[in-house]
Amino acid sequence: MTDLGPSLATPYRTHTCGQLRVSDAGTEARLAGWVHRRRDHGQLIFLDVRDRHGITQVVVDRTADPDAHAIASRVRSEFVVTVAGEVTPRLPGTENPRLTTGEIELRGSDFRILSESKTPPFYINEPDAPIDETLRLQYRYLDIRREPMQRRLMLRSRLVQAIREVHHANGFVEIETPNLIKSTPEGARDFIVPSRLQPGTVYALPQSPQQLKQLLMVAGIDRYFQIARCFRDEDLRGDRQPEFTQLDLEMSFVDEDTVMGFVEAMAIAVSEATTPERPIQTVPFPVFTFDEVMERFGSDKPDIRFGMELVDLAPLLAPEGPAAAASGFRVFDEALAAGGRVKAIVAPGMGTASRSQIDELTERAKRFGAKGLAWLAVEEGGAVRSPIAKFLGDELAGRLVAHTGANPGDLVLVVADTPTVTADVLGRLRVELGNRLELADPNVLAYCWIHRFPMYQWDEENGRWDATHNPFSGVVPEDEELLVTASGDPAKPSPDDPAGRARALQYDLALNGWELGGGSIRIHQRDLLARSFALQGQTLEGMQEKFGAVLDAFEYGAPPHGGIALGIDRWAALFADQSNIREVMAFPKTQSGSDLMLDAPSPPDSAQYAELGLKFVGVQARPKP
Repeated sequence: MTDLGPSLATPYRTHTCGQLRVSDAGTEARLAGWVHRRRDHGQLIFLDVRDRHGITQVVVDRTADPDAHAIASRVRSEFVVTVAGEVTPRLPGTENPRLTTGEIELRGSDFRILSESKTPPFYINEPDAPIDETLRLQYRYLDIRREPMQRRLMLRSRLVQAIREVHHANGFVEIETPNLIKSTPEGARDFIVPSRLQPGTVYALPQSPQQLKQLLMVAGIDRYFQIARCFRDEDLRGDRQPEFTQLDLEMSFVDEDTVMGFVEAMAIAVSEATTPERPIQTVPFPVFTFDEVMERFGSDKPDIRFGMELVDLAPLLAPEGPAAAASGFRVFDEALAAGGRVKAIVAPGMGTASRSQIDELTERAKRFGAKGLAWLAVEEGGAVRSPIAKFLGDELAGRLVAHTGANPGDLVLVVADTPTVTADVLGRLRVELGNRLELADPNVLAYCWIHRFPMYQWDEENGRWDATHNPFSGVVPEDEELLVTASGDPAKPSPDDPAGRARALQYDLALNGWELGGGSIRIHQRDLLARSFALQGQTLEGMQEKFGAVLDAFEYGAPPHGGIALGIDRWAALFADQSNIREVMAFPKTQSGSDLMLDAPSPPDSAQYAELGLKFVGVQARPKP
């Protein structure tokens, strides 16, 4: 007989609905769960009873137990029941190989209805049934009963358990940080919480525990981690929610290689523990510089499960330099002469694409920001078919195709624009076509590192430098001398400042085309941090107001430290092969930030406003974050 531990045995059950086997035949057992399906054959009633552990078939025989049969005849789908009886083997030929309990059934004799159910708004016992997401979110407690959602939430639970085990085994201390903190600029709008005890003031919900984890390093904790809840008031998409969960960690006395080395080993261990059936494409993880991934993939979170890399056409179009571009095709020549780029990707097997298909790709490229999309199709015999061949000439068109590595039957797609637009458009087209053409193995986990990001990006509207990741990121040591303005006055920055060439000690971990997370080695010297803040437009008073705790702490001995934050929701979604993190969250929000089940957000009542000293004055235009 199988042995159910005391943690799962209760007065309502001796076993779960996924536990009994042929070895239990002849024993007595009690099950509790929801009625998954009911089949009434008159004298015999067959019930599939379900809990999160599985399904067991229960048979109630009117001849053997008329009272139990009478109760079972009242049962409908999703009733909650408990039933006891003898475990018996199924008759030969009636076994169900799709169930782990499919070789046995429970002959029900003691049958009780614990709770009745209305007819659900959608089928719970049909896992592949199409259900409108709005309905699923409104009745999320029913949606979670369905096998796909339960499977994904169990996977997420295994993921978090594995994360904790690896960190505890490597000397990390798990510490919770507060959810009511001071508002600080971290790239998105804060959610704010008015204070009743201190009227006119607000807390902010943390976008991340960034300052707090650095303060823990100053406090001597050495290695910290947390499964942290974070909040960002930003526009939502498939991989964003207003509240989300991240693995947050920080380490003292480390350099970039130390942090990346631990995180990589941790990610491998967590992957193998959570999804052992999914191979990791490359170990050690490939490491790219930011410049390299933008050049090759057009994205700082590349999907490296397939090729289709961007190819620079300038060596053929302007071998003597951009100013001498004379390909004959004005769009290419003008882009190069203006300091832009002309690059291509090769779509394998799409050389026979119809005009409507190419038009659709062109419109998509325009939506991504391109002015247009040039194309060259390689026919089976090797001839090149293209509307721009008349400008380039057959010889140059043929050399361009050869330069891209295209084969007969392939389609070459070309974008000519500024470096940023060219990379972004082709990078997005690459992902789009990679999905359409099923070039990526969906079972493979392709991790990679990206580092050496630019330290700052120029904010034209506000006339200042902004940190590309977070304002505490360290600088590559040989670039520290670049953290100055051309004018020599930190209060007078310009886009020509040396600071624009500085590289940060930042690193991102990407997985299958998603940014899994990012981190950095931090600046731990007060004067250098203040210098970096000044380049970002912070006055002495402003930096003290926003970052005073960290600046003050750094005056009391701060160790070199660094860390990373990885998105638990994204990681779970990628492990579960989902394209939207809502599918691995128990109670997510809609695209507009609404909770359809709890009807939130909702207006506060007048008493709540009065207690806080607030009144609603209408919707104001929101400033940019």
